[in-house]
Amino acid sequence: MANDTAFPATEMTLAVDDDLKTPALYFNRELSWLEFNRRVLEEAQDIRHPLLERVKFLAIFSSNLDEFFMIRVSGVKDQIEAGVTTALADGRLPAEQLAEIRSRALPMLREQRRYFYDEIMPELNAAGIFIPRYDQLTPDEQDYLRKYFLAEILPVVTPLAFDPGRPFPHISNLSLNLSLMVRRPNGEERFARVKVPTSLPRLIPLVEGRRFVWLEDVIAANLGLLFPGHEILEAYTFHVIRDADMEIQEDEASDLLETIEQGLRQRRFGPVVRLAVDEDMPESMVNLLVENLEADAGDVYPLQPPLGMGSLWALVGLNRPDLKDAPFTASVPPQLRDAKLPDEIFAAIRKQDILLHHPYDSFKTVLDFINAAANDPQVLAIKQTLYRVGRNAPVVRSLLEAQRNGKQVAVLVELKARFDEESNINWARALEAEGVHVVYGLVGLKTHSKITLVVRKEPGGLRRYLHLATGNYNAVTASIYTDMGLLTCDEELGADATELFNTLTGYSTQQYYRGLLVAPGSMRERFEALVEREIEHATAGRGGRLIFKMNSLVDERLIRKLYQASRAGVEIDLIVRGICCLRPGVPGISDHVRVISIVGRFLEHSRIYYFGNGGTPEVYLGSADLMPRNLDRRVEIIFPVKDPALGAYVRGAVLEVELGNNSRARVLQSDGSYICRDGTPGEAPVDSQAWLLTHPCAGGRGALFRPRKAN
Repeated sequence: MANDTAFPATEMTLAVDDDLKTPALYFNRELSWLEFNRRVLEEAQDIRHPLLERVKFLAIFSSNLDEFFMIRVSGVKDQIEAGVTTALADGRLPAEQLAEIRSRALPMLREQRRYFYDEIMPELNAAGIFIPRYDQLTPDEQDYLRKYFLAEILPVVTPLAFDPGRPFPHISNLSLNLSLMVRRPNGEERFARVKVPTSLPRLIPLVEGRRFVWLEDVIAANLGLLFPGHEILEAYTFHVIRDADMEIQEDEASDLLETIEQGLRQRRFGPVVRLAVDEDMPESMVNLLVENLEADAGDVYPLQPPLGMGSLWALVGLNRPDLKDAPFTASVPPQLRDAKLPDEIFAAIRKQDILLHHPYDSFKTVLDFINAAANDPQVLAIKQTLYRVGRNAPVVRSLLEAQRNGKQVAVLVELKARFDEESNINWARALEAEGVHVVYGLVGLKTHSKITLVVRKEPGGLRRYLHLATGNYNAVTASIYTDMGLLTCDEELGADATELFNTLTGYSTQQYYRGLLVAPGSMRERFEALVEREIEHATAGRGGRLIFKMNSLVDERLIRKLYQASRAGVEIDLIVRGICCLRPGVPGISDHVRVISIVGRFLEHSRIYYFGNGGTPEVYLGSADLMPRNLDRRVEIIFPVKDPALGAYVRGAVLEVELGNNSRARVLQSDGSYICRDGTPGEAPVDSQAWLLTHPCAGGRGALFRPRKAN
């Protein structure tokens, strides 16, 4: 659907020799991200999703926005604080950008709550799930909750007063709180704060799976027990978001692990970037919070409770399969279906490269490969990069098993993976304790690449096996993120992988590799050369074709290169889930560029880069989005799909069905708005994720997509 809060209309007709750096050609990065989160909210409002799946999207919308404020908005505020007056690519100054963020985010948050109360709550009630207000509870329920408060809540919460003898209490990041005014026995009125404990369920069950009450409502109803002898005059909730972006001065850090741990502790104390308050909170109390939290008036977001709606995940966990997406069984590539022993797995990979497409293909295939390497007596060494593995990490357990089995194991654990730092620190220590060679990456760079190298002794000599991927070695997210991987023993890629790990663990200035595109070395240069090749094909009359799928498109240099390609007549389709700073449909500039976004049951996460190459197409997969950080400040890998059959599958199945999506795709307009794509007359509806669920990848040799006519 179109929205009326997109980017302002701009005169789009530009002469072909105009400077491609003109601000009119670029969308603002942060505002484009907000439009992505609007699409998440629209999914919550799409009645084609089962009820609890829509609740899930409401929770994701909140969690996304919290992280956006912690990282991106805090960065904008830092620029303002530093006095930055340089305009962004789209011409906005940081202060203008901050005001625009608020003008878009606040209405979306209010719409989220309107939809929750007006649409979701009645449907929950109809399904037998209730979240009543406290004053709607029966006397027996209120009596039960009073006893629950005395037994479970009162020992945990700490009332904090604010008076001349007691300073204003620290309000930690992401905390939900009650602010209240109490009247003391002498008639004096004072402010107090009670933090809603995170150690207790946010939604307290009254009848298991059917009837719940918000934890903060129970606390508010029993405040008299926390302040005996005092009169509770008023109580309102507020929610604090702080700057959580850590700056790591690696050159000065003698121990990166300890530096990261210190940064995690400091994250709780960053400046306030958003203060959400109960919309009924009186102005005097809001002002008191603003003053003592050292916030700005523009940081205040008055909202209808409940605040912190990410807690709606508790409802998503209910055992109500009738209100959720139908479960599916992930497939196993036929090449590996009967491979049980380690030697059988390696033999299958020697026979042919095997393409994996998660979550449609089971991530267990990857785990089996790593576990086979850990237990195969012929395997001499395993090297792997770990970015996000989660708290329950079977991959790490296999690496520990490999070490115990006498393998040479080297692991690069990226400690700077945002919001996964603590988990990664714990795994790094566990690996080091077993004697695994653990490194933390290159100074100043995040290692975001996804690669496993297995060295195996075979009759003909040593052979290297690889798993290369677009996604993390996280068994949980692999079931909800769409990602692609490749199992191969290609000699050229294996040699590249060896040299890459030598760079990561030792000293090397290598930038160019045989088949891999590696950042921050040669990836940008080689990627631009591939686009330039399409321009040459188009100019010579051989046609030019680019299809790129990614999470975000931000890099100005590559956007300009795509504009140049469009001018030359190259046909360009971009599937960009989130941020897109390229403005499509500009006459004479980007009229050959089309951009769609797909938001659905699974999080679209794979990166695919297709180059038509004058009839000899090339397909690349990898970990890198087209963003400055990926190309210049991270260790990334984009790898070629060398097997023509696999490349044809990626083009003819994955990309084609997503380009043909007329059910869940939204088309980016030249004014920055997105409209839902509708099928042409007579065209059957296409949901790419649903199609891929029913058409197995078969190791990259599955069925190709063919559009159907409507019945």
